[in-house]
Amino acid sequence: MFRRLVELVVLRVRSERSKELEILVLRQQLHVLQRQVARPRPRPADRVLLAALSRSLPRSAWSTLFVSPATLLRWHRELVARHWAYSRRSVGRPRTSRGLVELVLRLARENPSWGYRRIHGELVGLGIKVAPSTIWAILRRQGIEPAPRRAELSWSEFLRAQASAIIACDFLTVDTVWLRRLYVLFFIELASRRVYFGGVTANPNERWVTQQARNLVMTLAEREQPVRFLVRDRDSKFSMKEGRGFKLCFCDRF
Repeated sequence: MFRRLVELVVLRVRSERSKELEILVLRQQLHVLQRQVARPRPRPADRVLLAALSRSLPRSAWSTLFVSPATLLRWHRELVARHWAYSRRSVGRPRTSRGLVELVLRLARENPSWGYRRIHGELVGLGIKVAPSTIWAILRRQGIEPAPRRAELSWSEFLRAQASAIIACDFLTVDTVWLRRLYVLFFIELASRRVYFGGVTANPNERWVTQQARNLVMTLAEREQPVRFLVRDRDSKFSMKEGRGFKLCFCDRF
């Protein structure tokens, strides 16, 4: 700013002719630079000087500036905004670290019978300070059920755990050329997905289905793990009683 003030003082003692010649030279140089630079990037000091000199120029001479009056006003608004801007401060509790969240989720998954208070006690024993409500919020946000529900064995979990000892059965229908409907009974092992053909009949009944189940048990007699459960639907063709000589239990859940 001091250098600019000295230049203004020097300009006052110079002749008008030399000033006009220098202005013409500067304008020509400015036109050349504007063709090379798509968008000038003035520094903060340049903005202040241009804004101050624009107040001394008449409106007819504002066309000599490479910025518009709207740009000068925008610079002023940004200056005021920076002056009154406050530093952002986080409000409330600090965020829970990612490592702590992963540790809480791991304890909950590996110990289904532990509730959020038990997990809190284990973390306190490890020297980790955390509120019980924080652990409860983490579990709820991740969709993990409370300890009593997690400890229960669901039907799908039971099937996965006992798949090697479970066989499912059902009927499929086949229509012949003469429009006669035949019923095909099949069995499938849940663990290996192996299918066993039970039989084909036009009139399936409880006695016929029971006999096919006995035949299947004889086929599977050499298995290391015996079949304990048979999963089927509520069709009346399936017997509700156990047959003699085999260990099949008919279940209603499917």
